[in-house]
Amino acid sequence: MDRRKALKNMGAALGYTVATPTLLSLVQSCKGENAVTWTPDFLSAEQGSAVTKLVDIILPATDTPSASELQVHIFIDKFSNEVLDKEEQDFFRMSMDKFLAKALNNSGKEKASNLGSEDLEAILASSLKISKEQLTQNEEAISEYKKTVSEGGSAELNDDTAAYAFASNLRGTTIWGYKTSEYVGEKVLKYLPIPGGYVACGDLQELTGGKAWSL
Repeated sequence: MDRRKALKNMGAALGYTVATPTLLSLVQSCKGENAVTWTPDFLSAEQGSAVTKLVDIILPATDTPSASELQVHIFIDKFSNEVLDKEEQDFFRMSMDKFLAKALNNSGKEKASNLGSEDLEAILASSLKISKEQLTQNEEAISEYKKTVSEGGSAELNDDTAAYAFASNLRGTTIWGYKTSEYVGEKVLKYLPIPGGYVACGDLQELTGGKAWSL
């Protein structure tokens, strides 16, 4: 299945589909950013460089633009800065630091900004391509870590679990940010700026050609 077909049916699958005023304002603000001269608000410049490459590894250009072409990396930075609470921000930073540390160690490079797509893709793949047993263990460890921290305690995640947490979160947020972009909303999903009559029960294939609704 190509990415365009997958995106058509993505609406109900992600669990990130509620278009709140805050989310819509973030999406609109990203449109005003110049991706070439972009200065991150939440991420460091080196982290921003790595995230820009990572979102394009997750969603590269095919018959639709790449994630960075739709400024998904800017959306992630703004969402992290303006929506995540302090605990979530700390978790994101911690897991990202461990993910990038693995990439630096494997590549022998000193700065995250020097990491190439091939360096990052290797860690992304190894972090996500794990057994069901390891997946369960990771999720349990992450849940326990967050519970302990929320109760004021001190906790630590091993490097592999933290790298998985970052890779998994980034993948989900990248797809979410991509789906909520104006381009995907109008060009890939079914978009009807002036709604017509309400159809309580109808065949999706007949109503939209099998596409999920944009809004």
